[in-house]
Amino acid sequence: MKHENGAVLFIIKPWMEKFRWLTVGMTSRLGGVSNYPWNEFNQALHVGDHSTHVILNRQRLAEAVGIDFAQWTCAEQVHGCDVAQVGQSNVGSGRLSRNEAISSKDALITREKGVMLNAFFADCVPVWLVDPTHRAIGLVHAGWRGSSLDVVSVASRTMSEAYQSKPSELYAAIGPSIRGCCYEVDDVVMDCMKKADDSFGEFYYQTTSTHHYRLDLAKFNQHKLLKAGILPEHIEISQYCTACNTDLFYSHRREFGQTGRMSAWIAMK
Repeated sequence: MKHENGAVLFIIKPWMEKFRWLTVGMTSRLGGVSNYPWNEFNQALHVGDHSTHVILNRQRLAEAVGIDFAQWTCAEQVHGCDVAQVGQSNVGSGRLSRNEAISSKDALITREKGVMLNAFFADCVPVWLVDPTHRAIGLVHAGWRGSSLDVVSVASRTMSEAYQSKPSELYAAIGPSIRGCCYEVDDVVMDCMKKADDSFGEFYYQTTSTHHYRLDLAKFNQHKLLKAGILPEHIEISQYCTACNTDLFYSHRREFGQTGRMSAWIAMK
């Protein structure tokens, strides 16, 4: 959807229709103020873009989804599996300064209404979690390292411990990310992934090059969500590949690291 302020956003429409108390989705690269090579709607402060542009882009996103920018909250992502529980003491972390972000976390969860959880992506897999029974939400950043550490299961388990969320009552969505058509990896990555799951053979194939493989992290994380007990009918998965669609999305792989970041967001209105 395109907001009147110019922001071009991808929303999880089935959730927005089913859970009208929720706002959830992911930015595109369109509709912001950043210059090349971060053009236009870069959401990240750590990629070399001017901080003034990034903050303006973030404010534009908050305005477009109807959330107070003071509630924007994010973490410093480290490709791990640690989860932060967001409460009143850390709401707003990282919105204006990278140094003020929640430290070293790749998943955020909360039950606080109005709090906008954000995470940043340019090929890695965004995963959203919703517990409509206990009104709790989560947002996960899953690169290959986090995926090998089963960060989605750690996040769902943490929600169970913190909010009594039951896996069978959780809903999950997997957003745009680099897919198997474009994500080529080597033996180092493959060795870690193979150790992570006995069924890993379903999620990759070998290329014509020796010791090179095509890996589908989105499908792998879908598999992990199912193993965690989330029902198949409760899982949404985007078919967009970020590397195939650089007119819409940033792609670290396709753009050789010189690019911006989308923001995935989720908040309870």
